[in-house]
Amino acid sequence: MKNKLTLILATFIMTCFIACKSTYEQVRTSNDPVKILELANQYFEEEDYYKAQSLYDLVIPFYRGKKEAEDLFYKYAYTYYNTGQYILASHYFNSFSKTFYNSPLKEEMSFMSAYANYEMSPTYKLDQKPTEEAIDKLQAFINQFPNSPRVDECNGLIDEMRLKLEKKAFETGKLYYQLGNYQSAMVSFENLIKDFPESNKKEEVRYLIVKSNHLLAKNSIYEKQKDRLENTIVNANKYLKKYPKSDKIKEINGIIKYCNNELKRFVQ
Repeated sequence: MKNKLTLILATFIMTCFIACKSTYEQVRTSNDPVKILELANQYFEEEDYYKAQSLYDLVIPFYRGKKEAEDLFYKYAYTYYNTGQYILASHYFNSFSKTFYNSPLKEEMSFMSAYANYEMSPTYKLDQKPTEEAIDKLQAFINQFPNSPRVDECNGLIDEMRLKLEKKAFETGKLYYQLGNYQSAMVSFENLIKDFPESNKKEEVRYLIVKSNHLLAKNSIYEKQKDRLENTIVNANKYLKKYPKSDKIKEINGIIKYCNNELKRFVQ
């Protein structure tokens, strides 16, 4: 009896599956744009975005310039977003904004075009070009819609991504330092301070600049040592001036003393 019930249930499920598939295939191949759009909208509401997308693809040419087009393109763009196809989603959101420039949905679609780029921002360990592009897109939205209620959200997303860029810059500089590439470490850290003046890592970064400068001078050929020792002293004094209560004061003073002693070798 149990096996019979299992067989009946399995048959019922299979029948339903075949029926659903048959409905999709029947409408998809019907060449009836009204039926296809109706079923596409049904799939969209049911969150079956892949099927909705494939049906929208079929009827877009038919509905261009018609009253249904705005809603169709609105949903079509979201099928890409909701299936994680963010590059195409951003493209179609942006295309909607340009095509339906008088639409009350333009602001939403412009925002979503930028937000889709935010979704592509990778972990700080990877190349950050998508993050930079997302920041540019969000800033462009703010400039276009300065009174939008979404501006605060955009600013929050930009701050979040700038922290990611900052971390990337810091870890890059630190890696150069650990590998003994002190010249590149200094350049990376100095760029970090310039690009992220609000960073809460500035004290540590300036300390690492002094250390990098010092180690670079110590490991330089004779002809370059004098300039690099002098540059170390300049950066060390900047650090002391900015952070007079640092717990690294003794170490920094020790570096200055070392550099001054070494510079005596260059006195004519």
